[in-house]
Amino acid sequence: MNKLWLSQYPTGMPAMVDVTPAASLTHLIDASLQTHATLPAITAGGKATSFAELDMMSSRFAAWLQSRGVAKGDRVALMMPNVLPFAIGVIGVLRAGAVVVTVNPLYTPRELAHQLKDSGAQTIVIFDAFAPTLDAVLADTGIQNIVVIQSGLVPNDSYTLTGHVSFMETMTAGAAMVRQPVDVGLDDVAFLQYTGGTTGVSKGAVLLHRNVLANVIQMDAWVAPAFPGGETKGFNTLSILPMYHIFALTFCLLWGIRNGLNNHLVPNPRDMAASIKGLTGVKLHIFPGVNTLFAGILAHPDFKNLDLSELRLAVGGGAAVHEAVADRWMAATGVPIVEGYGLSETSPMATCNLANVKGWTGTIGLPVPNTEIAIRDDDNQDVPLGERGEICIRGPQVMAGYWQRADETANVTTADGYFKSGDIGVMDERGYVKIVDRKKDMILVSGFNVFPNEIEEVVAKCAGVLELAAIGIPDDKTGEAVKVFIVRSDPELTEAQVSAHCRANLTAYKCPKQIVFVEALPKSTVGKILRRELRG
Repeated sequence: MNKLWLSQYPTGMPAMVDVTPAASLTHLIDASLQTHATLPAITAGGKATSFAELDMMSSRFAAWLQSRGVAKGDRVALMMPNVLPFAIGVIGVLRAGAVVVTVNPLYTPRELAHQLKDSGAQTIVIFDAFAPTLDAVLADTGIQNIVVIQSGLVPNDSYTLTGHVSFMETMTAGAAMVRQPVDVGLDDVAFLQYTGGTTGVSKGAVLLHRNVLANVIQMDAWVAPAFPGGETKGFNTLSILPMYHIFALTFCLLWGIRNGLNNHLVPNPRDMAASIKGLTGVKLHIFPGVNTLFAGILAHPDFKNLDLSELRLAVGGGAAVHEAVADRWMAATGVPIVEGYGLSETSPMATCNLANVKGWTGTIGLPVPNTEIAIRDDDNQDVPLGERGEICIRGPQVMAGYWQRADETANVTTADGYFKSGDIGVMDERGYVKIVDRKKDMILVSGFNVFPNEIEEVVAKCAGVLELAAIGIPDDKTGEAVKVFIVRSDPELTEAQVSAHCRANLTAYKCPKQIVFVEALPKSTVGKILRRELRG
């Protein structure tokens, strides 16, 4: 393949980097905890925890896990919001040689039971507010060890979980134990990262130590232009996105540990006022988010209380960043949102705009070092530049496969080793990639392909629109038609105004046939708008 995107790399950006600078991800974490020992690593609830303390506590937790029979390759589930025990848990599980299974804490009992049974987890660490969910399905799982993080926010009698211990008890017990070293290598499993289930049954992406380690190093290389001095130690980043999601897990937590960042944890991003209040007085240097988060925080009256005077890097992922949102952010902060792209299956980063980009590009950027992108048709043939096709990814960050699903793995893997993302995109003559949409979200109107992202980009620029989603609905005349759901920032906005805006910017068959105003849109905990729920 002609890697035409390499011509767009800035001076000094390597086409290939050494993605195995350590014997495993755990070895890299161990070294980073020691290198940055005196610096703050995690700040939660106004209290800073140093890298040395994180080192000590995760070692104690690993020792406790080993005392309970957790051995190399065993799966340990972590079900909690952004709190300090999540960071301790991730590192402790890896140090015990086990596999981290991150769990969405807002799962229903049915969803939780599926993930615990599918992963084969026998140990879980759970925040007490979600303990009743586990109570409801515990007998139907293989869980044997239960650790409850007692927040004091819920009564202890709201759940049973017979035989559970508190997280603090594991710290006390672990202090009297000696953690046994475990021989972990690049080809051992580090994470089972479950997909969101938006395209069917939730599946566990098997991420090896080499996959996640590679992505951390790829991130190092890619964001370097945002830090000309090469110094990030002591800089403030934040996890307002949930760390059980691959974006925040790799970029905020693991890349943050690698680079000596102080990671400020926001446990409930839906409470925007409390989130901003908790960050007041903190000079933020790095701000990761998704489109809905950037839009929401910009619209909040307390946004002015955030100290973004030293902001170096804002990164957008998880869903397309709308131009209108990117422009408002740029105007407010002077720092562009650098949009990237990836999936649970790619650890996650596969492409990204340059870290020194000057503004919104409407693309997901270029393939990062050691990564190849192909745009292919249904026959697995490369399509010409500028034509639509499935985005296929090959690189060291791509998963080993889906957990115990050889058939599903085969469905997304090409003969020449590419991962088929399920996203439709185009690549231009420079190598920049633009996502058009997911295959299943495409709307077919009278034989014409209509992509919801295009509709959403146009409608988002209509004055008075806060956020929206477009879906396809059955139509007797055209097969399908476009329907949009809109949350208004201006309550006076009318259907007629939206229709006029669309007619001025879209060909007739793309214009929404139905426009519905709603108070809110259904979203995942990461902030992605869930079109499937709007379809009913």
